[in-house]
Amino acid sequence: MAMANTVDLVTAAQNGGYAVPAVNIVDDLSARAVVRAAEAAQSPIILQTSVKTVRSVGLTLLAAIARSAAQSVRVPVALHLDHCPDREVITQVIGAGWTSVLFDASDRSLEQARKETAEVVAEAHEAGVGVESEIENIIGVEDGVGSDEAKHSYSVGQLVEVAHETGTDMIAPQLGTAHGLYSAAPVLQFHRVESLRALTDLPVVLHGGTGLAASDFRRFVGAGISKINISTALKIAYMKAARTHLATAEATGKWEPVKMFDQISAAVTAVTLEHIDLFGSRGAATAKAVSA
Repeated sequence: MAMANTVDLVTAAQNGGYAVPAVNIVDDLSARAVVRAAEAAQSPIILQTSVKTVRSVGLTLLAAIARSAAQSVRVPVALHLDHCPDREVITQVIGAGWTSVLFDASDRSLEQARKETAEVVAEAHEAGVGVESEIENIIGVEDGVGSDEAKHSYSVGQLVEVAHETGTDMIAPQLGTAHGLYSAAPVLQFHRVESLRALTDLPVVLHGGTGLAASDFRRFVGAGISKINISTALKIAYMKAARTHLATAEATGKWEPVKMFDQISAAVTAVTLEHIDLFGSRGAATAKAVSA
């Protein structure tokens, strides 16, 4: 299929009572494994790329990888740029075919975040690209972006006001989660999702999903979350599969990269399927998905 429209997928999830998995890929191997899981489960999927991955793999090649992966399956696949405070990178990916971007203005003052978010929305919408907005920072550093300290926090009313004023398509609020692995049990704020949903129809996004219990995910989806980001879980599955294969190769003297790729791919597919089921999106894909 052609690349799907991110906002359409997330809006459909909101209406259907499930959440679309947004999985951070790092290369062609992970991209193909993630969409293979989506196809097997008949789930919509969002391939997410960090700024770090865009710079590492290269804009043109990464876009081609995502398009090729999407075209290999019959479920809707969108392409999203995760946490990006860099306006230049956002302009580049909009031109290269990403279907949505997260403009991370959480390091700016409220007025500066409001101004720049509106500018990004205008640029993105002109190209048919959706915008997820983060103006209060979600704790943790992911791929070199973020902070371990809460720099800006706002009321639910302020978040909605800024989102409506700027034309934002999706809201990424603080919900008590954090990027990376938890060192202690998080204090989750399900009520903030419910409060946001009472004030706006805009989809609400959950960041820092890796490590939450199945009951936590179900409660967040029940409260109204319709896009959930998963990054650390994929990295762990990917790297542990590689480590296991390399240990066997060392012990046996059999060095076969393709077999290692197969093992990594199977691990990434399995962890993606696990989250598809946790988020309730299995079977949600249809042939009527709207392409961007």
